[in-house]
Amino acid sequence: MSGTIEQPGTKGATAARPLGIDELLERVRAGYRRVEAQEAHEAAQSGDALLVDIRYAALRDRDGLIPGAVVVERNELEWRLDPQGSHHLPEATGHDLRIVVICNEGYASSLAAASLHQLGLHRATDLVGGFQAWRAEGLPVSPATP
Repeated sequence: MSGTIEQPGTKGATAARPLGIDELLERVRAGYRRVEAQEAHEAAQSGDALLVDIRYAALRDRDGLIPGAVVVERNELEWRLDPQGSHHLPEATGHDLRIVVICNEGYASSLAAASLHQLGLHRATDLVGGFQAWRAEGLPVSPATP
């Protein structure tokens, strides 16, 4: 995916405009089907999905944790979930693993899911609305442990 878009009428000339974040999100989200909170919860409960919480520590401390979700800081995500990587988590069992990435509101998780797709994790997706949508649905949340 290119970070620039040619201006209409330039026919391959060097005039290109930068790709904005809203357009980037639209493009990456078009590459997979995002899931709603209830679907993510059911998939995790049935063992069909691994929930991965990429929120930073202050948000987890403030708002709590999703029981059963694996916490992986965003800057470690690819290393921890690449099943071929030397630093992968035991849960990263293969490229067919269904992963639901969860951030606070469902924006950073979209970019993270797209990155996982680039590693061959073709079933990676993210949670629409993130942790806040999960909590708003009344799904289980536990306090962060000090």
